[in-house]
Amino acid sequence: MDIESRKGSKGDSMAAAASEVSVDWRGRPCDHRKHGGMKAAVFVLGIQAFEMMAIAAVGNNLITYVFGEMHFPLSQAANIVTNFIGTVFLLSLLGGFLSDSYLGSFWTMLIFGFVELSGFILLAVQAHLPQLRPPPCDMMAAAAACEEAGGVKAGIFFAALYLVAVGSGCLKPNIIAHGADQFRRGGDGDARRLSTYFNAAYFSFCVGELVALTVLVWVQTRSGMDVGFGVSAAAMAVGLVSLVAGVAFYRNKPPQGSIFTPIAKVFVAAVTKRKQVCPSTATVQAIASVSAHEMSVNPTNIRHINKFRFLDKACVKAQDGPGGGASSAGKESPWRLCTPAEVEQVKVLLCVVPIFACTIVFNTILAQLQTFSVQQGSAMDTRLAASFHIPPASLQAIPYLMLVALVPAYEAAFVPAMRRLTGVATGITPLQRIGVGLFAVTFSMVAAALVEARRRHAAADGGRLLSIFWIAPQFLVFGLSEMFTAVGLIEFFYKQSLAGMQAFLTSMTYCSYSFGFYLSSVLVSLVNRVTSTAGAGGDGGWLANNDLNRDRLDLFYWLLAGLSILNFFNYLFWARWYSKSVETVQVAGVRSGGEQDDQKDTSEC
Repeated sequence: MDIESRKGSKGDSMAAAASEVSVDWRGRPCDHRKHGGMKAAVFVLGIQAFEMMAIAAVGNNLITYVFGEMHFPLSQAANIVTNFIGTVFLLSLLGGFLSDSYLGSFWTMLIFGFVELSGFILLAVQAHLPQLRPPPCDMMAAAAACEEAGGVKAGIFFAALYLVAVGSGCLKPNIIAHGADQFRRGGDGDARRLSTYFNAAYFSFCVGELVALTVLVWVQTRSGMDVGFGVSAAAMAVGLVSLVAGVAFYRNKPPQGSIFTPIAKVFVAAVTKRKQVCPSTATVQAIASVSAHEMSVNPTNIRHINKFRFLDKACVKAQDGPGGGASSAGKESPWRLCTPAEVEQVKVLLCVVPIFACTIVFNTILAQLQTFSVQQGSAMDTRLAASFHIPPASLQAIPYLMLVALVPAYEAAFVPAMRRLTGVATGITPLQRIGVGLFAVTFSMVAAALVEARRRHAAADGGRLLSIFWIAPQFLVFGLSEMFTAVGLIEFFYKQSLAGMQAFLTSMTYCSYSFGFYLSSVLVSLVNRVTSTAGAGGDGGWLANNDLNRDRLDLFYWLLAGLSILNFFNYLFWARWYSKSVETVQVAGVRSGGEQDDQKDTSEC
């Protein structure tokens, strides 16, 4: 069977090479002495911290505003919050696509940063003007008949909320990808420097969350949500200033047209040649060897994946005769004959989907900490002193307070120690890091269930209020598990991408958050329906009442703990499956600027 590494015209080759070159803000090739590195990434870390500060202050205390001032029922308010946050992360796919295909990461961040800013301003205006909200009413009063927001009031609220969602969603994956693009991938120590950047980005994220959940939530509680939303708008404006301030130092990856076209070509070519004999193992080895020549034309990194072998037909030249569809002497269309790099990238995309799916339950648990756990804290004793009460939403600051110290310690102590044991530059591989987090998060829900059962028992025993610090352990355990899972997932997806798809693949990390929050909404509704039918707990199911003392939140937490441990074993299966799929032929390619790409720790579990 003839094997052909498709070579484009001279112009195509030049275009491909140009697409790999990083340029400065004027479109000129970058000088590694002036552009990129930590001096450029620090400006990106700035917008990471301030944008997270702004969105976290809104998202983590939003249920208080939706329930207490817009007067939506508790379960509906929880779903509004989870749907909002889910939309933020789902729209990250749009941001990654626009960046890689048309706008570039810098311009995508700048444009959608202003969209997000406009949403914060509109929220502040609505929270400030009484005529844009329902009349004040105590939703916790037994005989309350509060007016629920509707019509124009609800329209303004949801318009503002989803302006924030669109802006933040399109911004998030580009912050991570643009910061990582400041570091040349390849060569000795480059995998280590890139891993250090991801830890620094998570540290920046933690600082933003910590300030939001302490200072900004306190401002919202003491001075009103209008002032709180205004402070979020100010933080977002400072983040945009940080982004623009670093423009002279950035290494920018030019957009390369639709990233979906090469993917579509592979499937079209494979389907067109579906009747051809699938390449043998020897043929596949030949494809990998031929790809070395291709890399001199279109520099990239190619790994052969031994899964989805039917796609290999897309880069095999059609034979003469029945089923061949073309003469071996003729030049085939790009939609019938793809490069090995294009085929292997599609295989990688298919292979990472199960890893992505295994993190959805993890983010469903995160949704509970931002909704029901906040309400759980509201039903406890929030006094720290005689005249000072802790805002329940501020409890989410506990893990980030710990992580501000723990993340640098992880980089300074844990990574070197594990590097000596494993020989892996980053200490443990991204897949191992994800696994540790998925296992640990189970104990967050176990702690939450035990505390909620104790709280309900205390409330039934003469109306005693348990101290709010009892729910600190569930936040602490989750924070520790998130440090492993979130950073490991971002690093894993970024390292799987070829040049030109970094932002889109990074956005898949955030898409996992989206599905997790949507799953939370589905679970809440499903649990209410099933438990109501079964006559278990409460009048309308475990979570159907606006009173946690009548609900069975503890049983819901136990359900999530069970789902989490099942999900962990599911992840072990798919992580091993992925590791085996990439342990065959690997060809280290030359990236732009002669940078060798180190793949040592991307194919191991």
